Amino acid sequence: MMPTLAAIRECFVRAAGSAVRPVVEGDLPAAPLVPAAVLIPIVTRESGMTMLLTQRTAHLRDHAGQVSFPGGRCEPEDRDPVFTALREAYEEVGVDPAQVEVLGCLPTYLTTTGFRITPVVGLVTPPLNLRLDDFEVAEAFEPPLDFLLDPANRRRESIEYRGALREYWAMPWKGYYIWGATAGMLVSLQHFLAGDDAA
Repeated sequence: MMPTLAAIRECFVRAAGSAVRPVVEGDLPAAPLVPAAVLIPIVTRESGMTMLLTQRTAHLRDHAGQVSFPGGRCEPEDRDPVFTALREAYEEVGVDPAQVEVLGCLPTYLTTTGFRITPVVGLVTPPLNLRLDDFEVAEAFEPPLDFLLDPANRRRESIEYRGALREYWAMPWKGYYIWGATAGMLVSLQHFLAGDDAA
């Protein structure tokens, strides 16, 4: 069942300060992981909550063409991952930090592609006057949150990556293929809101 806005807030209040283990996507590279942060933006529309996602441009070095959350690498001048997530969301899609009510963070997400991602969950108040960074973002779209949180709408798939078979979550929606770390963090969000530690 889709959680209410009050229930979502309450989940983060209850979890504040608790230690949680990271979500590990698969076999991690030997090199140190690059710190990064993403904003998981829940848009609080009157017609129902949605999730703001982006489709990355095809020429990028990392995750080209994939569906993702606004976010990126933590820069030395960023004071914390929340700052990184809000800065990147503003730079990539024009979401004003003043429109974001930061609820908290999901467990750190460690990826096979070498990133240590802090997923920052925030409520975004419309209207969204999006301004896309043409270099990084091909488009932005908003699937309903209840679709993304419904376990019936996700599946496990696999791909050969660096000589090994890698499994990942996928959530196709209206011609968009939401998969990999983005889908994994959505699964993590669903488990968090359900009070289930397993992701």
